Amino acid sequence: MSAEDLALLICQSLRNSNRVEIDGLGVFCRDASGQISFERPFRTRVFIAYALEDADTAQRLYDDLEASGFDPWMDRRKLLPGQNWPQRIREAIEGADFFLACYSRNSAGKRGGFQAEVRFALDCANRVPLDDVYLIPIRLDSCRMPARITWETQYVDLFPDWDTGFERLIRIIQKQRRA
Repeated sequence: MSAEDLALLICQSLRNSNRVEIDGLGVFCRDASGQISFERPFRTRVFIAYALEDADTAQRLYDDLEASGFDPWMDRRKLLPGQNWPQRIREAIEGADFFLACYSRNSAGKRGGFQAEVRFALDCANRVPLDDVYLIPIRLDSCRMPARITWETQYVDLFPDWDTGFERLIRIIQKQRRA
């Protein structure tokens, strides 16, 4: 797609909506007078990895992160029809400031996409300075955590008290962003 084609697509989309977000780039906005502006995202990017069975809880986490001023990423909210989803997920993991691995009884022992995303995030974490936080394991219930995770990383519990666990998560992210 050429730059001109992209510009036409954005203008067409702005006729139907006041905002067009291009993930990883920013947001094009149209005001009441028809003027178009562009806003670069300066929010902290947070990738949410979860098992399909935990989608409702992951969406709650997404909503709470967004309400707290972060830029969360989860497949159900960000993938577009026709996108090469494995490639887009890898790009989103690489571009994230933080990777949240949502462990539960559903995901901890399950084979598939969740485990692949966590392994890829562990590879990405190898490129981050040792004292920096990138991968943050989260327990959604009283599941058993993988040994590799518990050997290297402290996790956050979002149960039995979601608000307390979520506040702890936010403090971790904010502290790391200030460092």
